[in-house]
Amino acid sequence: MSTEQDKDTFSLKSNRGGDGLDCLGGTGVLLGSPDKKKRKSNTQVHFHPFIFEAFLSEPIDDDKSTAKIGNGIAVFTLQKKEEGLWEHLVIDCDKETFRRIRERALEKACEKLAAEAKAKATKTQEERKYALEIMMKLEEEERARIQKMKDDEREKATAELEEWKLKQRQIAANKTQLKIQSQRIVTDKEIILEKTHAPKLSDGCKDEHDQKNCGGSSGKEKQDCLPSPRLTGNIQVKFTPRIFPTALRESRVPEEEEWLQKQAKARRALNADLGELKNLTEEERNPHWLKDKGDKLFATGNYLSAINAYNLAIKLNREIPALYSNRAACHLKLRNLYKAIEDSSQALDLLTPPVAGNAGARARAHVRRGTAFCELELYIEGLQDYQAALKIDPQNKTLQADTHKIRQIIQNGALCHSD
Repeated sequence: MSTEQDKDTFSLKSNRGGDGLDCLGGTGVLLGSPDKKKRKSNTQVHFHPFIFEAFLSEPIDDDKSTAKIGNGIAVFTLQKKEEGLWEHLVIDCDKETFRRIRERALEKACEKLAAEAKAKATKTQEERKYALEIMMKLEEEERARIQKMKDDEREKATAELEEWKLKQRQIAANKTQLKIQSQRIVTDKEIILEKTHAPKLSDGCKDEHDQKNCGGSSGKEKQDCLPSPRLTGNIQVKFTPRIFPTALRESRVPEEEEWLQKQAKARRALNADLGELKNLTEEERNPHWLKDKGDKLFATGNYLSAINAYNLAIKLNREIPALYSNRAACHLKLRNLYKAIEDSSQALDLLTPPVAGNAGARARAHVRRGTAFCELELYIEGLQDYQAALKIDPQNKTLQADTHKIRQIIQNGALCHSD
């Protein structure tokens, strides 16, 4: 041990040539990779059946002191508590004193281990608490975001409702004004008629002497009593409102009535036995609200979330064809071609009877199913769907071009097979 340094190092190593052991820097025994214990005044290394123990004369720093063992050598690096030169490395006492020192050192070591374990447990608990707080904060932010979205939708709906009410009030005011104006016109006409048919006699006509003058004055009065020109006005013509764009003479009334009844039935149908409804808000139980939500998610490219919204809407109401058609569009984007064909076919089954009111929806369903068939290289089936869509909308340039391309692919394939 060097007396001029803050650290004291002494080593033990085994004598490879015999059964004995050499001691470097102190008395002791060591073999192999033993258990190590460091105390402020007691240093012990144990490896059965050997033990090395040193009762130091001055205290050392446990945290900065180390004991390294390997290749039959134990190296102790002990950091002094206080700088200074030790007079002796170890103390010389009786066995009872050594026993008390050993017990005190063991108690302090146990207390230190308990404190470290408690600190570790406290740190782990704080980390868990912090993680829980972060998770709760994220959930709160998500709830706030969803609530804000709901509030925005509610404000938008309220604004639209107020705008509609204002328009209705303006329409009512215009009707009232027109009614007052028409009543005024009728009153003016009655007054004019009364003036026209009333007798106009002059008092001077009773005197025969003034008969000539009377004839002249009566002519002027007749000229003054001519009716005024007819007043102008607007006459409102109202027609019976129709849901379908075609004229009544061109429509198929029984089919249209059947389609309207199916639509009304679809709006009333609601599967209220689902267990999922317990966790849904009033808006989320509305399949039309879920459809609008799915359409918005589709527009942003979030196709999986859009499919989830359409799935829940279909569970609530299986009679709305737009849900299947829009879900087919999502499956096309995700390359789920067989599911796209299945949903498009289901939509076409619900879009019956074929009337002008569902023409656009039928065309879209045929196009989506035809696209899925073409992606699966089933071009004949795809051509049939595109032709059906083109029959519904014959002026659509895009449909005409796509149908022509599919025909060319089929013709080229037939030529290759013939060659």
